[in-house]
Amino acid sequence: MHYRSREVVHVSEVAHDCDVLVVGGGIVGLSTAYAITRAAPGTRVTVLEKEPGVARHQTGRNSGVIHSGIYYPPGSLKARYAVRGAAEMTKFCAEYGIAHSVTGKLIVATDRAELPRLHALVQRGRENGIPVRELGAAQIAEYEPEVRGLAAIHVRTTGICDYTAVARQLGQASGAEIRYGAQVVQVDRRPERGVAVRTARGDVVRGRVLVNCAGLYCDEVARLTGDEPEVRIVPFRGEYYELARPELVRGLVYPVPDPAFPFLGVHLTRGIDGGVHIGPNAVPALAREGYGWGVVRPGEAMATAAWPGVWRMGRRHWRYGVGELRRSVSKAAFADAVRRLLPAVEDGDLVRAQAGVRAQAVLRDGTLVDDFLIREGPRAVHVLNAPSPAATASLPIGREVARRALEALRTLGAS
Repeated sequence: MHYRSREVVHVSEVAHDCDVLVVGGGIVGLSTAYAITRAAPGTRVTVLEKEPGVARHQTGRNSGVIHSGIYYPPGSLKARYAVRGAAEMTKFCAEYGIAHSVTGKLIVATDRAELPRLHALVQRGRENGIPVRELGAAQIAEYEPEVRGLAAIHVRTTGICDYTAVARQLGQASGAEIRYGAQVVQVDRRPERGVAVRTARGDVVRGRVLVNCAGLYCDEVARLTGDEPEVRIVPFRGEYYELARPELVRGLVYPVPDPAFPFLGVHLTRGIDGGVHIGPNAVPALAREGYGWGVVRPGEAMATAAWPGVWRMGRRHWRYGVGELRRSVSKAAFADAVRRLLPAVEDGDLVRAQAGVRAQAVLRDGTLVDDFLIREGPRAVHVLNAPSPAATASLPIGREVARRALEALRTLGAS
């Protein structure tokens, strides 16, 4: 998708530092900056990132998988953007010399109850235009000699890449000004004048339109702007192990996911560095950046608990949550889950690795928002739900957010 380039007209008497002010230097924020300057050269973009570098949270702490889009309902943003984004991400990595590989992956059923869901994934893949090969139990060994299952599907278009390097390249190629150590603490939006953002350092940055790609804090930034997001971000920590015997796994191996949850289950991922990561599970974090049980921020935890949707979600899914918590506190329980796919693994093969935190939007009624969610307000565009596969889909997401931001600028220019 390409935009017709247009000249941005500066109409306000207020001295703006930029035309578009992007909050968040993860892959979605940087992809948005990249898309804006590609679509409308000359548009001034400033990115505010609270960390000392890009991609320090969801972007840099995931499994590095380029998802095919097989899991997502046909016609959903996740399905459309992941299928399109996988091809574009592979091309982007090749163009800029970023480490990547199209490895394919197996989705393996280890229990008879999973077979109908596996067959449903085959149908969904075909509806989404994804090449899928069905495998019997004996054929699994063609791809993964140590993996056991009743049946599987091979998805050829799945791959891996270095998303931190992608984010860095997007920032450089965008030509945007990126300000590090710029944590947003106050937003003053005046529809007739623009948006002024104050950072924790006391700096004030003025823009004509604000784009909120703040990830774990996107709902808070929306409220600072004066828009009610109608969701709350509930942080779920994903805990990973590294496999001490990486030779047991050739590529990517996934269980059949439970369609009631947006999580894909504990899977095996050979990364671009040759190591194999196992995980993640998903447990509630006690802080938005709660990368371990010892990271507790009472104010954030209490604010999360105050959202009615959290309790309704808990009552609805407590059995699933108990299993995740058990695997979090017990390495043996985690290893048992892995052995369903990889019987040869031993407890000693699992070495703790860096955890991640998923920014999951939850509605007031307890529903976990399953699709990407983008909302608009006066002079503002908010990305309110962009967990996995957002890294895969970041180029199409960035274009959509850019389209909305540029339309807001065009409207201002015409007023």
